[in-house]
Amino acid sequence: MKQLVFLFATFLVAGMMNAQELKVIKLEAPTKTGGEPVMKAFDNRKSDREFAPDKLKSRDLSNLLWAANGINRADGKRTAPSAINAQDVDVYVIMAEGAYIYDAKAHALNPVAAGDLRGAVAGTGQDFVKAAPVSLVIVSELTRLGKNPDENTRLMGAVDVGIVCQNINIACAGLGLVTVPRASMDKAALAKALKLKDTQLLLMNNPVGYPKK
Repeated sequence: MKQLVFLFATFLVAGMMNAQELKVIKLEAPTKTGGEPVMKAFDNRKSDREFAPDKLKSRDLSNLLWAANGINRADGKRTAPSAINAQDVDVYVIMAEGAYIYDAKAHALNPVAAGDLRGAVAGTGQDFVKAAPVSLVIVSELTRLGKNPDENTRLMGAVDVGIVCQNINIACAGLGLVTVPRASMDKAALAKALKLKDTQLLLMNNPVGYPKK
């Protein structure tokens, strides 16, 4: 019994140390003139469930997150529209070393949790997700749409998440990346690990990587 307690305590301490080791990742400025023309990106768009093992290059991750829901105007508005400009959508970036939240204003990744949560994104029976170097988990914070969220609020949050998801899909098609939009995942495990509140609607995810050769 004492050995089990010791092992559990060791695990907790290791987890706390790992969490402290995660640091803010400042992303390089996005390249706004690269990629395929928009109509070619639509022509390329398809769902893909196979990924090369390579990590995403910092430039590609920067471009992808900016395209997903970055700031594209001096007044702080985004590449993805949202109801009443509530900017209710947050994009969580899940990688082998840990989970981060995309900070559009700073164009940076802020640490949320250490450890590999790609299994929770995969859920049951979809292990291909674990092979993607990055998974983007898309969440709507409903209180930004209204103080007392109701069914209409949830609907608008779902619409806003869908728009960001489509931005990710088209950006991948234009940047030479592959992805598949998904709604399945272990929501309970992710909500706990990402420290989500009841008002944060966990709806979609996109595993992302390079094409498997």
